[in-house]
Amino acid sequence: MVDEVTAELAALENARVRAVNERHGDDHGVNLGELRALAKRLKTQHELAGRLWETDDSAARLLAILVCRPKAFTREELDTMVREARTPKVHDWLVNHVVKKNPHAEELRLSWSADPDPVVASAGWALTAERVAKRPAGLDLAGLLDVIEAEMRDAPDRLQWAMNHCLARIGIDHAEHRARALDIGERLGVLKDYPTPPGCTSPFAPVWITEMVRRQQET
Repeated sequence: MVDEVTAELAALENARVRAVNERHGDDHGVNLGELRALAKRLKTQHELAGRLWETDDSAARLLAILVCRPKAFTREELDTMVREARTPKVHDWLVNHVVKKNPHAEELRLSWSADPDPVVASAGWALTAERVAKRPAGLDLAGLLDVIEAEMRDAPDRLQWAMNHCLARIGIDHAEHRARALDIGERLGVLKDYPTPPGCTSPFAPVWITEMVRRQQET
């Protein structure tokens, strides 16, 4: 079965899609709409997902994420997988579509956030941003701002992006910390010059926070 699926993925390979993806650090040429359509046809197949992941092919791993059972993975399996997920899209999908739905997410958040590997640490910060927005009880938001203020400017790109997301969520969702979040964002200037398409909100935290709060107040 895995050979049939990987052959189908190979048939979906598109040079132009690959060229676009490679500019963003990814290494596959499969249109994500076609990938999702294939996943919908296959439905949930956790064993197949495991075998697709083992191929070490990015398109196969993205498909594995879509057909797996997120709650079925052990803590150790997810820790191994996040260390193997070296391309941005596989890493992001793994965290957002699998880890966030797994019962070990909080344990992994705590261990990953302090990991010396910045890519692994970025997964921990992504999970923290999720908690800031949805389940903030028990979080030391002031302490998180202390770490962001001290470390975000010099953090590697993917870790910096995740910390910036956490900074923005604190400012958006917690009015009592908003002024400090805005101040940190302005002083650090992280992503201030990030190219943003027309109609999209800049990831620069002060702009992001201000715009999202404005929208909340209008509803």
